Amino acid sequence: MHNEKELRRLALGVLQPGFVGTTAPEWLLDCLRDGLGSVVLFSRNIETPEQVAALTARLRAENPELVIAIDEESGDVTRIESRTGSSRPGNHALGYLDDTATTHAVAQDLGHTLRAAGVSLDYAPSADVNSNPDKPIIGVRSFGADPGTVARHTSAWIRGLQSAGVAACAKHFPGHGDVAVDSHHGLPVYEAPVDDIARQALPPFRAAIAAGVRAMMSGHLLVPALDPDSPATLSRRILTTLLREELGYEGLIVTDAIEMGAVADQYGIEGAAVRALAAGADAICVGGENADPDIPRRLADALVAAVLAGDLPAERLADAARRVAEFATWSTALRENATGAPDPFVGLDAARRAIRLTEAARTRLPLTGAAHVVELAPRTNLAIGKETPWGLAAPLRARTPATTSLQLREEDLPADVPLPAGVLAPAEGRPLVVVVRDAGRHAWMRRALTDIVRTRPDALVVETGLPGPLPGEAHVCTHGASTASAQAVAALLTDGSAPHAYDIPQQASPAVPASADLT
Repeated sequence: MHNEKELRRLALGVLQPGFVGTTAPEWLLDCLRDGLGSVVLFSRNIETPEQVAALTARLRAENPELVIAIDEESGDVTRIESRTGSSRPGNHALGYLDDTATTHAVAQDLGHTLRAAGVSLDYAPSADVNSNPDKPIIGVRSFGADPGTVARHTSAWIRGLQSAGVAACAKHFPGHGDVAVDSHHGLPVYEAPVDDIARQALPPFRAAIAAGVRAMMSGHLLVPALDPDSPATLSRRILTTLLREELGYEGLIVTDAIEMGAVADQYGIEGAAVRALAAGADAICVGGENADPDIPRRLADALVAAVLAGDLPAERLADAARRVAEFATWSTALRENATGAPDPFVGLDAARRAIRLTEAARTRLPLTGAAHVVELAPRTNLAIGKETPWGLAAPLRARTPATTSLQLREEDLPADVPLPAGVLAPAEGRPLVVVVRDAGRHAWMRRALTDIVRTRPDALVVETGLPGPLPGEAHVCTHGASTASAQAVAALLTDGSAPHAYDIPQQASPAVPASADLT
């Protein structure tokens, strides 16, 4: 039987809160002294490698086995390099390249960087199968649309990261690749029968378990075929019956951020946390969007109150805290026994090799002079963040200072309005490069791109998102919007050398007729 003080320490032990600032706030240090077992870092906590190392050292002065997590996928979703963009390509580029040795090397390289910063748990890789590319939530964060490909690279990524001393966390169980709603704002629904889920969504998670993953993140999505009533994070059928009992997973189950609208809108942060623990989750991630200093103690109060009211068995809370403590001991040893350092060429080399271009693009390279770059920039979701640099203009200007550029957003190009004449005026007499991001999913972007190519058939189109049909003939595809990928394309455009680039079959990227319905 646990007394209330013991219950409070157990409750703090299962929380993984975020915080604001680049130094440790006093309220967080107080929570660590009272039993908090984990924290999570976001881009708001990161300025330089030296600053992050000092921050994590200060936190561990209160608890040497503190789990310090980060949501770092590389590619489009980066925290450790949010100010510069990722120096490594993301999952889709690696899956398209389909060289598991390269995936292992990129993840290992990232692990060296994270370990040097004091991180012990990375909320990655995304093991989601992008089985419906028309649905915009996962996209290039996935290794691809084929479950076998995603499973192979999930395994390689986990082994690579953990070989460098940082624990991996496969996400978002049971699979987030075929939903249309962003769980930051609402509850997605994965409408698939049980057999399809087993065949399409679960193989990468099985591969993750076989690869030795010791942390798994639940997804905030409703899967009616498995549980018609509760989102996966709050579902005992999914977390305990399926993941623990049927798949045989014994590691740590971490929730996606518990303040996200998919679960908090209906149950509140406290109610969602209680339900997640009762369903089988062990650690509650919180603070990506709501990092109020009172959140950890509010959640601890809610968990203790739930135990005292009989809504959460004390044994379940104790079991979760035990799993967190065992994970902390294991991950500490993993980090302290690892060696090695980052290699600045690993990510760039992988990004170069993942570039694909049409023959028409190849014949126009290198560019004959300084280009004018038009970037059609979509809104990004919260997972990617607004602060991470994107585009080709900056890396191209670093190589050719006379490069000019213009970035346009949807609000700059209203429907049924002709393309403003000034958009292409600076490109007169010079090469035109148009950069897009997931053009296949944005009607406004496709309209603008079609107008541009109609006016300038010689335009070179660079797709930095999921590949798909594009107007014109000269296409370059990076399979992701990392800085590494942008730098690789900039080198290709200025040098004309692409030792690892291969032609895109023309039928895979057909021209869009001027009369096509682009809605």
